[in-house]
Amino acid sequence: MIKELTNKIINEKYHISKSEATELLNTDLKVLSYCAEQIRKKFCDSKFDMCSIINGKSGKCSENCKFCAQSAHYKTNIKEYSLLDTNSIFNVAKHNWNKKVKRFSIVTSGRKLTDEEIDLVCKTYEKIKKECNIMLCASMGLLTKQQFIKLKKSGVSRYHCNLETSREFFPNICTTHTYDDKINVINIAKKVGLEICSGGIFGMGETFQDRIDMFFELYNLGIKSVPINILNPIKNTPFENNKILSQEEVLRTVAIARFILPDAFIRLAGGRLLFKDKGVSLFSSGANATITGDMLTTNGTSIDEDCDTINKLGFKI
Repeated sequence: MIKELTNKIINEKYHISKSEATELLNTDLKVLSYCAEQIRKKFCDSKFDMCSIINGKSGKCSENCKFCAQSAHYKTNIKEYSLLDTNSIFNVAKHNWNKKVKRFSIVTSGRKLTDEEIDLVCKTYEKIKKECNIMLCASMGLLTKQQFIKLKKSGVSRYHCNLETSREFFPNICTTHTYDDKINVINIAKKVGLEICSGGIFGMGETFQDRIDMFFELYNLGIKSVPINILNPIKNTPFENNKILSQEEVLRTVAIARFILPDAFIRLAGGRLLFKDKGVSLFSSGANATITGDMLTTNGTSIDEDCDTINKLGFKI
């Protein structure tokens, strides 16, 4: 069944159904990963997208996302600070550009930035755009159309807003905003002309079906950059005692994502260091993108190490 399905996707540009995606849960993992790679090679060739981020504003977030160390609802003792100044952010962006990273994002905590904060980050983006040949992204919450217009004018080309999980499971992880709030923001950003980056976090108690439902939602939204985060349980958050997912379960999740999203950049994000091989095996199961360097409140891998690994695997950044 899986080989026939793979051939239909590759040769007929067939899009699988939810029932077919669910059947993949019972297939041999090695065969599934191999077939996911064949789909990736057909639709994405050896292209690899590597980006980096900076935590531009940390902590004191009004939202109650149960996985997040930055929520003001939980006492996680993370470092808290207001929006960083232009030079602080620019220096990080320039360092990453010098390291050959092609894409850079400012990420901020909170439900959304104020108009005054948007004006400040736009000045920062304009400086980066002027002095570095790097693509610019933003992740700043539930912004308005006018705020998106300002970001686009400043040089931002892609906006990040994770769905996090399925519509059905979402109320179990957050109640201060809704799934529709997120989809509304994604649609506004698209109408302004921004590309969208949206994915989820796995290991929060969701089922495989929740993950499949989320991937189909992303497909229907036309998302081409899909971050996959693996929950790294943070002390004093509601998910602090969640069991970390096995590498085999994550391999299967990534492979199924490739079957549903054949031409997307499936991007390894937070949680890579939870695995002995730092997630390298996931790049042989359908993944073809990553966030390099540190995450928001957890450590990541070095840019040099990632570049070396990616090149050895035969990808082209």
